[in-house]
Amino acid sequence: MSLEHRSIGVIEDDPIMGESLVQRLALEGAEVTWWRTKAEAVTGLARRRHHAVICDLKLPDGTGEDIFVEAVKSDGAPPFLFMTAYGEIDQAVRLMRCGAGDYVTKPFDMTSFLERLETLVDPVEGDGQGVLGVSPAIRAVERTLLRLATVNAPVLLTGETGSGKEVCARLLHASRGHGAGPFMAVNCAAIPAELMESELFGHEKGAFTGAQGRHVGYAERAGTGTLFLDEIGDLAPRLQAKLLRLLEDRTFTRVGGEQALSFKARIVCATNADLIAKVRVGSFREDLLYRINVVNVPLPPLRDRSDDIVWLIDRFFSEFEEQSGDRIHGMSALALEAALAHNWPGNVRELRNRVQRGISLGDGPLLMPGDLFPDLAPMMAVGMREGLEGVRDEAERRYIVRVLAENGGAIQATAKVLGVSRTTLWEKMRRHGIPAPAS
Repeated sequence: MSLEHRSIGVIEDDPIMGESLVQRLALEGAEVTWWRTKAEAVTGLARRRHHAVICDLKLPDGTGEDIFVEAVKSDGAPPFLFMTAYGEIDQAVRLMRCGAGDYVTKPFDMTSFLERLETLVDPVEGDGQGVLGVSPAIRAVERTLLRLATVNAPVLLTGETGSGKEVCARLLHASRGHGAGPFMAVNCAAIPAELMESELFGHEKGAFTGAQGRHVGYAERAGTGTLFLDEIGDLAPRLQAKLLRLLEDRTFTRVGGEQALSFKARIVCATNADLIAKVRVGSFREDLLYRINVVNVPLPPLRDRSDDIVWLIDRFFSEFEEQSGDRIHGMSALALEAALAHNWPGNVRELRNRVQRGISLGDGPLLMPGDLFPDLAPMMAVGMREGLEGVRDEAERRYIVRVLAENGGAIQATAKVLGVSRTTLWEKMRRHGIPAPAS
């Protein structure tokens, strides 16, 4: 592993030590941010996620421990490598017991220091080819799922309709390797309540009218694999109690049966509902929520990860390539701009459906905005020029906001990435109503 393209924060008030670390880390290919005070570091860490933080214990306005305690309050806190004097070793050891990554004592050998830093750094989000997308938000979800592949704790996937919860569940299952076992998906909203118990747990011959033979349910068919319960919030209260027993005792009984069967699969649940609100009104069991929500993985809506829109469109084009034949060769720039400006209330599912429809009915050779959004075609026909200018403005505004965030609000760095002057960037920010970053 190298430090290339890793975002490293350095917290050091000594100018000589700080400059030395920044220069060496830059030579290793890292993107380095240097803070000289506690206040600067706390603000900087809140603005942007870093892959690791190198932190001195003593600072002019506080301590490295203060910064660490503040940083770990947020989700996805970076690992800390503390630099200590000989007399501060006890404090460093105590911090490691609290979750800090490592510590080194000054003076230290730079080669050894870099090796220890590399062991703390997670793979960069851009490494390899993403399965779910390319945006930082969805790559963070993917990274979490890959970590969870090695443990059997129940996982609850939450997010809006069409945001890709089942895709995430299948990725989590597949990440376990060749011995993952079966993946059994159950839509709790699609199966009638009176049939759900039999479908989930199975039944014996004669258990009820029409039960002419033994039926093996989803829980049994899952074996040592994964039982995925989609729309878990729609599960009937009576079945919620049975599911709770399944999770607590790891056993179940077929309908009409007496023998307790062992449940060996992993439970992954998904919902677009607010389960806490359902608990408050009494339609969902609080104890069951605690059992299925051991690890909660929220999925961001597509409108909050516009970087993924073009990436997903490319993949959907590949998926429907046979349908397009020689008629459709791709998306026009205007269609891409319209896609970037759309709010996507149906998320990834809506995008996939619109691309499939456009490929099926489009005249080609390039899909136009009307092919993706036929329901909006009358609006596009009126004042087309003004509408397209609005789409371009919105796409430009989104891009500037994203690059600003990636550069921690730094105007000079953002202008450099965008290929414009500072003055031009300020003018574009004013025109698009983008607030100036806090200094």
